[in-house]
Amino acid sequence: MTENVIPLLRSFLVQRYDQLKQRLALRLGNVELAEDALHETWLKLQRSQPIAGPIATPQAYLLRMAVNLAIDVRRAQSQVLVSDDIEALMNELPDPAPGPAEVAEARSQLEALDGLLSRLPPRRREILLLVRLEGWSQRDVAERLGIPVRTVEYELKAAQDLLFSRLEPRSGRSS
Repeated sequence: MTENVIPLLRSFLVQRYDQLKQRLALRLGNVELAEDALHETWLKLQRSQPIAGPIATPQAYLLRMAVNLAIDVRRAQSQVLVSDDIEALMNELPDPAPGPAEVAEARSQLEALDGLLSRLPPRRREILLLVRLEGWSQRDVAERLGIPVRTVEYELKAAQDLLFSRLEPRSGRSS
């Protein structure tokens, strides 16, 4: 089962609003248009059908979405963009494909994650994988393993705490 990424995109937009607005304002040359575009992006995400994830780079996805909506906003305001303007805006968006450094970091993190997963007790590892990777509910996992839901909650939290404590410092993320 695949997770709907719309709530994750909305959360990312809220958490990184100022950063997205700044980057979008630089590309669009207008702070108000950037704000309008991000507002329209939020509204579109509210109305959107579920999107099966994953989205590799939420920032690039949201910026492209906002640029497209900015084009629509400008059209609605009778400010016609010529095709050169549209092409220039689209060319300024970052390439969503990871570069060599990102690929190397991702591989390193995957190796670290694999090492940590292999050290988890078998039941804890199975619970983590069923809930987080396969998308099973905690109740379904409890039924499958013949254990209380509370035990599933405890084992899942213990596994996640271990992974986050060991992997988070390596990711270099500040939030």
